[in-house]
Amino acid sequence: MLAAARSLRRLSSSSSFSSSVRSLRRALPHQPPPSAPPPLPPLRTLTRAFLPHLAAGPRFSTASFSTSAPSPLRQCGVTAPPAIPEATEGEEAEALVRHDTDAYAAVELALDSVVKVFTVSSSPNYFLPWQNKAQRESMGSGFVISGRRIVTNAHVVADHTFVLVRKHGSPTKYKAEVQAVGHECDLALLTVESEEFWDGMNSLELGDIPFLQEGVAVVGYPQGGDNISVTKGVVSRVEPTQYAHGASQLMAIQIDAAINPGNSGGPAIMGDKVAGVAFQNLSGAENIGYIIPVPIIKRFISGVEESGKYSGFCTLGISCQATENIQLRECFGMRPEMTGVLVSRINPLSDAYRILKKDDILLEFDGVPIANDGTVPFRNRERITFDHLVSMKKPGETAVLKVHRDGKEQELSVTLRPLQPLVPVHQFDKLPSYYIFAGFVFIPLTQPYLHEFGEDWYNNSPRRLCERALRELPKKPGEQLVILSQVLMDDINVGYERLAELQVKKVNGVEVENLKHLCSIVENCTEENLRFDLDDERVIVLKYQNARLATSRVLKRHRIPSAMSSDLVEEQVSNGEMEASCTS
Repeated sequence: MLAAARSLRRLSSSSSFSSSVRSLRRALPHQPPPSAPPPLPPLRTLTRAFLPHLAAGPRFSTASFSTSAPSPLRQCGVTAPPAIPEATEGEEAEALVRHDTDAYAAVELALDSVVKVFTVSSSPNYFLPWQNKAQRESMGSGFVISGRRIVTNAHVVADHTFVLVRKHGSPTKYKAEVQAVGHECDLALLTVESEEFWDGMNSLELGDIPFLQEGVAVVGYPQGGDNISVTKGVVSRVEPTQYAHGASQLMAIQIDAAINPGNSGGPAIMGDKVAGVAFQNLSGAENIGYIIPVPIIKRFISGVEESGKYSGFCTLGISCQATENIQLRECFGMRPEMTGVLVSRINPLSDAYRILKKDDILLEFDGVPIANDGTVPFRNRERITFDHLVSMKKPGETAVLKVHRDGKEQELSVTLRPLQPLVPVHQFDKLPSYYIFAGFVFIPLTQPYLHEFGEDWYNNSPRRLCERALRELPKKPGEQLVILSQVLMDDINVGYERLAELQVKKVNGVEVENLKHLCSIVENCTEENLRFDLDDERVIVLKYQNARLATSRVLKRHRIPSAMSSDLVEEQVSNGEMEASCTS
């Protein structure tokens, strides 16, 4: 995305529950772009460190961007909404009355449906993965739907340790449990056991995608006050947009209502139904907010109802290039009436890897023609990227692809499912994995680890690791990039302290598949020497028995409770039990 593009911000409000003085929202400081800006990396917003305690003044995270080249398909522009014909004086008056009526109706609906969410959270420290950062408190909004459930944003309850909700007009806070979280779509479901809480509460009904210029009222508990707040506006744009929290590309609705920190999770009401969930705004712009549309909400809820947990959003696992250049189309044998996109890269773990080939021209998805710019028809003379059609499929469903290959058209069937990247883009609600041996701290590379290098992590983090995190695809299931994150100094590792932040390629000549594999090789070593082969042809050699003794010494010196994370401990225990059963 262009350096001048403004960034998206999540809208949960960070403050102390007991604080009586609330500071007003302030804008993020402007960061000057580099002279030769690279493509901006994804997930710049995922670290919770970007949301400090209110005592330091609230700051809200910026957008995560696509790692591909800038494209108008993926940019959140700042242009004005499409022009509409001028209305007569009577029409304007009628629209104003209708707009006010909708706002009043939204208030009546919201009083017994919208709740304030109080969250206590603690995020992992990826530089010191055996400990968490300081606990923090934040606030957001939510609303009741059928089945005694509360819908809110995932970033409102991410890394939560305790969640409370309070209904309008009540001084009592009730404990809530998180039933399901979908970080890609930034949605979460809460449940409350207390019968007293549900007394007098009404559920809201989900509606449909509003048309352009239709009025909506956003209801919630934004920063700046304690009572319920209603702002109104109109729909400006409907298209796939980068979700700041989950770094995913899903449909979103842009509105011009004032959406402020704390509005996160609150409903956008149109008429007597919910048109979406408020979740982010565009920093540096006035009154440009975004709501999650009903199809995404329904897709999330139906997945939870069917499987009991969040099932994820499907992807084809391919990267495509627009074919707007006539010379490019002629080179691949496309006829003048033929439209489609060029398949440039395929994820080896996707079903498309066995179906599609590089340089295929993707013409149709489930019978819907794809234009040369990658868009498909949507409603009345609107167009959206065909990614939306893919994301609305349920895991395990099939799609029919029409492709142009070697001068012939073919129809191919592909199974869709969610795919995980080689380097995870977020790690919410889970503890990081680590393994310590002789003072060497080994971890799987994740983007949250890179975010620890600061707000400008793309330029401050190790360049090679950053590029691999953003570009490389997995070659087999369970694959991880294992790195030596730091060296805890001891006599055993003197001289190796400058080898931190390098990828571990091999251990005793065996290629490392993931952190569990590395841990298994080291723990089961029977040789006198232990050798690690790293990036840049660097080598670490240790006397194995001396290194094992040094490990306990290092742990005690640094007050580290365990040499490995809980998931590795469980793996070691299960492997030991299996070996014991085999020998018996």
